[in-house]
Amino acid sequence: MQGKTVVITGATSGIGEVAAGRLAQQGARIILIARDRSRAEQTLKRLEAIAPGRKHVVHCANLARLPEMKRAAEAIAESEARIDVLINNAGALFATRQVTEDALEMTFATNHIAYFVVTNLLIERLKATPGARIVSTASDAHKRATLNFGDLQSEKRYSGFGMYGRSKLMNILFTRELARRMAGSGVTANCLHPGFVATRFADTSGGLTSLVVRGAKRFALTPEEGAKTIVYLASSPEVDGITGKYFHKCTQVMPTAQAQSDADAQRLWDISTQLSGVGG
Repeated sequence: MQGKTVVITGATSGIGEVAAGRLAQQGARIILIARDRSRAEQTLKRLEAIAPGRKHVVHCANLARLPEMKRAAEAIAESEARIDVLINNAGALFATRQVTEDALEMTFATNHIAYFVVTNLLIERLKATPGARIVSTASDAHKRATLNFGDLQSEKRYSGFGMYGRSKLMNILFTRELARRMAGSGVTANCLHPGFVATRFADTSGGLTSLVVRGAKRFALTPEEGAKTIVYLASSPEVDGITGKYFHKCTQVMPTAQAQSDADAQRLWDISTQLSGVGG
């Protein structure tokens, strides 16, 4: 990773922060997209201590909001001549249904649309960088999910865990369609299940959801263990040229049948373009 530039979301805590640190140790310059400026500044200090003089940088944005997703991605595209790796890792789970100012359900906006918008606005920089990679954090939570295109944002029936699982299914379908569209460009796109990891995830979801997740974390992986597959997909020569796949424990695995549906992947892409105004 010596001399390479890595853009990463969700890197001020948990597996994202660990992955950013490990990639910096390998020689990468890190560009963070983060919501909380205070935590972002602390992460920058840690990166500077790990790998001084690389000019790591942060762009602050709330990735639940379309204008902020676009503003951060456009600023990076304008300021960076090359991007070697984009890691889509920010995510959340909400106990109750919430709607953003853009009229998007919060989980859908944060966990799927942010991946879609940031990737599409950075794609030209990725295409201009030989061997560029896109890595997206999905989850085996997708195995309990199916997509109902008539109620994609759970307006009719909502559960926090259910919507989270659907958003992770969307991450895999997004990766599948992205890989198809990037064929021949030199850019690869893969996604992963990090395992169930003890991080800040779901701490502020509210209600029973936070209590259940907090209790389960006693049996969870450490962030160091959970970050391994992100780092592997971002840096390992073993995955050169591999694209459109789903990984767990640094090994390619098969997602569910719906997660392998080309028709659903294309349909989700088209809907995401209509809602976000990018990716056409």
